Parts: sequence; structure tokens; C-alpha cells
Amino acid sequence: MGLAAPATGTLAADDILAFAAELAEAARPIARAYFRTPLDIVTKADESPVTLADRAIEARLRSLIEARFPDHGIFGEEMGVKPGTAPGNGPVWVIDPIDGTKSFVTGLPLFGTLIAFLDGGVPLVGVIDMPALGERWTGRPGQALFGAEPARTSGCRSLSAARFFTTAPDGFIGEDAARYRRLSAATALRRFGGDCYAYGLLASGHCDLIAETGLQPYDYMALVPVIRAAGGVVTDWAGADLTLASDGRVLAAASPELHAQALALLRE
Repeated sequence: MGLAAPATGTLAADDILAFAAELAEAARPIARAYFRTPLDIVTKADESPVTLADRAIEARLRSLIEARFPDHGIFGEEMGVKPGTAPGNGPVWVIDPIDGTKSFVTGLPLFGTLIAFLDGGVPLVGVIDMPALGERWTGRPGQALFGAEPARTSGCRSLSAARFFTTAPDGFIGEDAARYRRLSAATALRRFGGDCYAYGLLASGHCDLIAETGLQPYDYMALVPVIRAAGGVVTDWAGADLTLASDGRVLAAASPELHAQALALLRE
């Protein structure tokens, strides 16, 4: 049986988070076993590579969730939505087995496993696990951790002082490209790549601002509880909360003030 009321009470959130950590532990050895080995790489319709590791990790995590919480929904990158799942209703697990597959297939250790727990479409628990690095961020209401230690954003309040990350500048096209250039030019320094790792760095105070476009729910849902509990702000480019129906534009900032300044530039 699943938890009767996972959205209410610290105990329920802690139980869910403990299980999410178990899922991350189960994913790590699979990712490590395939990392920097010859891989069977398939190109998906969106031209992102899929590997044996992606599918093996998601299959394992889905089986563990089914065994523990058979009444919970599941939404995974590789295998889609579990039959009977209503993603906007009730408890749902959202899984990205390997976020940063391009890093994975090129031997770069900045790939992660993302695990989110949603209730009624609201992300309550998130895990950013970095298998090759042995690092993990977790978040639930009122608590963000890097390993066993509290995670806090830098609190940076000014664009002119902000350390800015995005995965790839060429991911922005059309009007989004112009908006990205304005935002990037207003910051103190820019770094590229990192995928989900950049969001963990933001939660721990090592970078201050991230803007992305073209993301899917499994790319961003696990990030939300971590960043919010660490003191940051994460929304879409209109300033609205991220949902399963968001358009894939994500803005994360170390403080409300910095977030507001970045939003103003993106809206110009």
C-alpha cells in the first residue's frame, strides 16, 4: 500500500524521501557499470541519445516503485506513463534515469539520475543523484541536503554579480536566443554544460542563476523541491510554478531578487 497522505506531515515526506534515496542507490551501480564502456546508442525522435543504461535504470526503478507503492503512478523518460496514471492527480513518481545522456556517452561524469515525487501535480520530494561523482542532493518541504549536510543557495541578489549556467547556448533559438543573450550579458560570468549538476551547484551556493529551454517534466521536476528548500526560486520564464504541462523554459535563481531581475530581462 502507498502512503495514505504523502502530502501532509513531515513523517510522510521523510518516508517518501527515504524511499527516493533507496531508488537512487539502486540506480548508481547500474550507471557506473555502463559508464565509459562501449554502448549500444540509439537516437530518439528528439535526436537525444538513449543507451542501454537509461533503459536498465528506469526498468529497475519502476519495478521497485511497483513493489513498494503499487497504487502510485509513474512517468519515466524512456518508458512513458504507467497505464492508469493520471499525472496531475494523486501520487506520481517522475524519473529521468540519466539526465545528461550526451555527457554520459562522451565519458563526462556530469550526468545524474533525477527522481521526483508529486502529489496532485505538485513536486514534494526531489533527488539529484550523481552516480559517477558519488554526490547527491535531496529536497523536501523545509529541508535541502547535499549528502548529510544542509544545502543553501548563495543568496546572490544582483545580476551583475551572478554566476550564470546554461547547458548549451545553441539550445536557444529565435526570440529565446535574443532573450538568452540579454540575460547572459548582464551576468558576471558564464559556464556551460552540467545538465542537472548545475542545479545542485545552485542549491549549494556555487552558482547563482540558470536558464534553460526545451526541457521535459522529467528534466526539471526533481530540481524544484531541492532548489526551493535550499532558499532558491525556480519557475518558468513567465514566473509561474513549474508543472507537468510547463513549456520547458526554466529559470532558477539563488534569491527572489535575482529571480525577479532575470525575469524582467527575459520578458523584454
